[in-house]
Amino acid sequence: MKFFLLLSLIGFCWAQYDPQTQYGRTAIVHLFEWRWVDIAKECERYLAPKGFGGVQVSPPNENIVVYNPSRPWWERYQPISYKICTRSGNEDEFRDMVTRCNNVGVRIYVDAVINHMCGAGGGAGTSSTCGSYYNANNRDFPSVPYSGWDFNDGKCNGEISNYNDANQVRNCRLSGLLDLALEKDYVRSKVAEYMNRLIDIGVAGFRLDAAKHMWPGDIKAVLDKLHNLNTKWFSQGSRPFIFQEVIDLGGEAIKSSEYFGNGRVTEFKYGAKLGTVIRKWNGEKMAYLKNWGEGWGFVPSDRALVFVDNHDNQRGHGAGGASILTFWDARMYKMAVGFMLAHPYGFTRVMSSYRWARNFQNGKDVNDWIGPPNNNGVTKEVTINPDTTCGNDWVCEHRWRQIRNMVAFRNVVSGQPFSNWWDNGSNQVAFGRGNRGFIVFNNDDWSLSTTLQTGLPAGTYCDVISGDKVDGNCTGIKVNVGNDGNAHFSISNSAEDPFIAIHAESKL
Repeated sequence: MKFFLLLSLIGFCWAQYDPQTQYGRTAIVHLFEWRWVDIAKECERYLAPKGFGGVQVSPPNENIVVYNPSRPWWERYQPISYKICTRSGNEDEFRDMVTRCNNVGVRIYVDAVINHMCGAGGGAGTSSTCGSYYNANNRDFPSVPYSGWDFNDGKCNGEISNYNDANQVRNCRLSGLLDLALEKDYVRSKVAEYMNRLIDIGVAGFRLDAAKHMWPGDIKAVLDKLHNLNTKWFSQGSRPFIFQEVIDLGGEAIKSSEYFGNGRVTEFKYGAKLGTVIRKWNGEKMAYLKNWGEGWGFVPSDRALVFVDNHDNQRGHGAGGASILTFWDARMYKMAVGFMLAHPYGFTRVMSSYRWARNFQNGKDVNDWIGPPNNNGVTKEVTINPDTTCGNDWVCEHRWRQIRNMVAFRNVVSGQPFSNWWDNGSNQVAFGRGNRGFIVFNNDDWSLSTTLQTGLPAGTYCDVISGDKVDGNCTGIKVNVGNDGNAHFSISNSAEDPFIAIHAESKL
């Protein structure tokens, strides 16, 4: 009995690191600013059939409406209340999405904005997505309700000015946003009440926005109040998956490791370093990726949520700077995402974006604020073109063949060891995942032509980057693996996608 109790406790302690995806689904996608009705359709028609494990959705709670500039993306990060009511849809549409996605085995993770309310300069009135009254000047949010007692003004009513002062980072205002006093049980209870409503609806977990700006102990106190997941879709006693936005590039007072007790953390060094390597900046080479992961100073793999880019840093915000690769750099971006999905480190999130009219002035995109594709502020439908790409300025990187097929690759090789590394000392590298998959990159300025040990059984395989396996044939390149596990690879440095990937289920 003691042993069983110990196992139960260990299971409970580890629960918040488990994404709660269905077995064999190992990657999630951030459908940034999508409407709930479009996410529901996408779960059914694409994400489930293609093996995606879940969706990170934009904050579903009521937020301030900003008209100057006109409806920016960041208005979603300025709460007015915890009503489920945004430009993505109302509560009925949200519930329908969660139900339909769960029914096809695709989990929903909510971007939870619980560090703050709207900006101190947000004024007063009913300019909010559900029409709730608020008065930012008086710290009055009657729809929660919060009053002046519930904010950190007593500790610090100014901006964060020194990131080497942990007290300031956690008690002062981030970009003028009214900082909630999360050490107060009343505030914790209101936050937990909101999150529990979402859990009861059927969400599987949360991204905690601005976690670095909250004390780890305050976050834990909120998490301790959370319900178990809905048993309609999750096994008895399942706990919500938690991943915390902690930007730790080193050299600041606050460390990612302080948050490990609460759940996973976003490893921002991952995309910044990988972008530097793929761009070949600062003398970096892909050959140096042999010890990628903890060997590069990243957090432990079982505590990391990793991504090539996110909604902040693809606009130059957040962390990583100019090295971050995005859909604007499509060729390099596909290589970076391919590498991430093939490599065993961390739990992976794919980005799905929208286009905006960029306007660079003095090296900065002054249009980095632009919200989702819209008609007079009403978010446009995500339309699907005949070639399965998206219309209406939705980029849908998750639908790019190279990325979608690498999500499948990751599922096929799950649990297999990193193996058969090869490099040319420069930017041609290859590695396998046990006997289930093998990937080769050529990021040099000359062609690759070599025979490599794949670790795979003999046979003919379809390269899932250049094409698909369809009706027992390949629409792209074929790779022949001999009885000894060796295969010959040729990749031109001018290829549209200078990498090849094969796996057990791409075998003819």
